[in-house]
Amino acid sequence: MDKQIKVALPKGRLLAQTAARLQKVGWGLNGYQEKTRLYRISSQKFPDLTAKVFHERDIPIQVAIGNYDLGICGSDWMEELMAKYPSSALLEVGNLGYGDAALYAAGSPEGVSTIEEMKTKAEIIRIASEYPNLAESFALKSRLRRVSIFPLWGAAEAYPPENADLALVCGTIEELSGYGLVPVSKVLSVSACLIANKSSWEAKDMGGVVTPLLNKEPVQQAVEPETIRQYPGQRPRYTPSEDVVWFALPDGHQQEHTSRLLAKAGIPVDDYPSATGNRRPTTTISGVAIKVIRPQDMPLQVANGNFDLAITGRDWLMEHLYQFPSSPVQELIDLKLGGVKIVAVVSQELSISDAKGLREFNAKRAVPLRVASEYINTADNYARDNHLGLYRVIPTWGASEAFLPEDADLLIENAQTGRTIARHNLKIIDTLSESTACLIGNTNRTPSPTKQERINSIIKALQTAVKEI
Repeated sequence: MDKQIKVALPKGRLLAQTAARLQKVGWGLNGYQEKTRLYRISSQKFPDLTAKVFHERDIPIQVAIGNYDLGICGSDWMEELMAKYPSSALLEVGNLGYGDAALYAAGSPEGVSTIEEMKTKAEIIRIASEYPNLAESFALKSRLRRVSIFPLWGAAEAYPPENADLALVCGTIEELSGYGLVPVSKVLSVSACLIANKSSWEAKDMGGVVTPLLNKEPVQQAVEPETIRQYPGQRPRYTPSEDVVWFALPDGHQQEHTSRLLAKAGIPVDDYPSATGNRRPTTTISGVAIKVIRPQDMPLQVANGNFDLAITGRDWLMEHLYQFPSSPVQELIDLKLGGVKIVAVVSQELSISDAKGLREFNAKRAVPLRVASEYINTADNYARDNHLGLYRVIPTWGASEAFLPEDADLLIENAQTGRTIARHNLKIIDTLSESTACLIGNTNRTPSPTKQERINSIIKALQTAVKEI
């Protein structure tokens, strides 16, 4: 009988408190701490206990499919999975008594309505969220007549009121206020929880590991509270206008490069990048409104008309087009910034050097090839185009290199130098494409003459700036 107990532990907001709890109960996971660069950790106390560190959103999926026996994550991500897959092999073992927050449906003070008022509206209620399954469940339970759900990678708080009526956001009332939002409805309470795979829970004796963990005595190690970023100023009053150009700029590591390019193009943007987390920088160009959102979300948001122009990576544009081949979104300019390659990666332990070798490797197996990626549609297209045989795509939300070799056989990932891949004992066997930042737009929409003139002006300015690079 397999006695090994595999545990999935969270990165991010729950890491410090989880590490303190595990230290208190004596799990002996000395490598699990803030700013750790370790993904795989062995217990000094329990010889059969091993752990791996994941993005919190990945943990319920990994436990449900049986890659891990136990997991610690926020109950919001467990409920998000269960909302779509209620019969999945996921079991909540217990509330761990920390990481308290709530999932709220929230809106801008300028455009918010009560749920009762929203029930009577004939127009579509737009809901933006990282939690699309819970957003759909919330809309059904609230009996909203017409709803459009915008699934996001993040930054949902930036969307109301111009690009969404509501955002489902996890946090506290104080954090909502910091975003410039007010709660309309509390969707669910959130806390850290211990989850288990049902089959593992029934087959393995995990009492010695689990019982001390469920003791909810306060953690003795002091944990610094997260700093609440205050929303810089008042959220501007929204006045709809068909002449305003909505321009989406990327958050994350591309901000500095994008800011320099915009300055070169003569497009002044104030407070970008922002030290306070402001997602609504301003520009002196008349009739242009700017928001800072995730590059992953931009193609879909341009396609559905929330933005007229956006700067994203070609990798995310292609990911969108693989899912929606007839999408009206197109690349308008190659901005020649932030070049990366989209690559196929396997463990160095495998004697595979190309797609043909991968195909031969999978032909000898009795189980489907496991393909992990943030680019789920790109990964699916690669597997089909290369006739890899039976395969299963595993969605990830970061730290994808940690999946190989235990939890996936193939990784579709972006890489600049390949050093990170090599450091994790992995190797590149194929290059799918090369990606740089690009300006995208919706080619099917017919804007007003004034808006079209403004769009053309931005395109021309960026084209001129790129020529000078």
